[in-house]
Amino acid sequence: MGTEGYTYMGRSLTELRINDDSSSSAFSDCNSDRSGEFATASSQTRRFLIACATENSDDLIRQLVSDLHSSSIDYQKQAAMEIRLLAKNKPENRIKIAKAGAIKPLISLILSPDLQLQEYGVTAILNLSLCDENKEVIASSGAIKPLVRALGAGTPTAKENAACALLRLSQVEESKAAIGRSGAIPLLVSLLESGGFRAKKDASTALYSLCMVKENKIRAVKAGIMKVLVELMADFESNMVDKSAYVVSVLVAVAEARAALVEEGGVPVLVEIVEVGTQRQKEIVVVILLQVCEDSVAYRTMVAREGAIPPLVALSQSGTNRAKQKAEKLIELLRQPRSGYGAVRTSEVVA
Repeated sequence: MGTEGYTYMGRSLTELRINDDSSSSAFSDCNSDRSGEFATASSQTRRFLIACATENSDDLIRQLVSDLHSSSIDYQKQAAMEIRLLAKNKPENRIKIAKAGAIKPLISLILSPDLQLQEYGVTAILNLSLCDENKEVIASSGAIKPLVRALGAGTPTAKENAACALLRLSQVEESKAAIGRSGAIPLLVSLLESGGFRAKKDASTALYSLCMVKENKIRAVKAGIMKVLVELMADFESNMVDKSAYVVSVLVAVAEARAALVEEGGVPVLVEIVEVGTQRQKEIVVVILLQVCEDSVAYRTMVAREGAIPPLVALSQSGTNRAKQKAEKLIELLRQPRSGYGAVRTSEVVA
């Protein structure tokens, strides 16, 4: 299925312009792939495909799904690329494409040794996963393990889009544990540590969602996530302070994460954020510190010795309503006598 002469299924090329939106929110919304143009498709081809999406989309989709089964890698690449574009720019096509049987052959492409074909498959699956009705079908069709494989060994774009696709699938509660068991957590931690900004943002969002489940919290701690998060929170130029703190706020519900946070030098970093961070950062961090201190006299002592009380007092007077409330509660804890409360529970210490 070529595009020579820019005609397809009797349609002629028309000039259209497509504007992609980029997210600037605290977390990555992963609303669609943010890939650049594929090497095999000119901007004219892309405009043509979007023109085709409006009329005769059912016939176009059937042809594209048929081409996914082709013995020609070039046909498969072109079909996957066009499905990705149709699903990205026309939300109503996402259900049509899934019902036409595209999901399983796209998953097969993710397992291809051809990295470009793998990337196209991942990206198409991501865009299909934006439809809530498709999420369970994609997961039950066996997409999780191939996506995890792409997360570990794909192109940089494939890794980013695999992280986003796993985030979307994790929004089905039953999929969170399955994604964790498939080995995604260490790979997401690695992406968070070594990826570019967009990759870090996507990884942090996926980890935030996945770590709502206790077993994934433990997996993340074992994968060394706390060291990475503390380093990102300490770097105010990283634009990752908020995102990292949100992930920490989920993790510290378990004792292993609280111990890892302290061990990796997180207390002075958190106190500094209370002093000089934005209002949102201060609010997140005071919630973390309260969780850390509630059941541990030793941790309260550490926080107090880092000089937390003066900035907490200031926060209790000028922060958001939630920040004020949490700061007042934390100040009360830190000012309690530190004798007679017992030692740190052994469960709070990571061997």
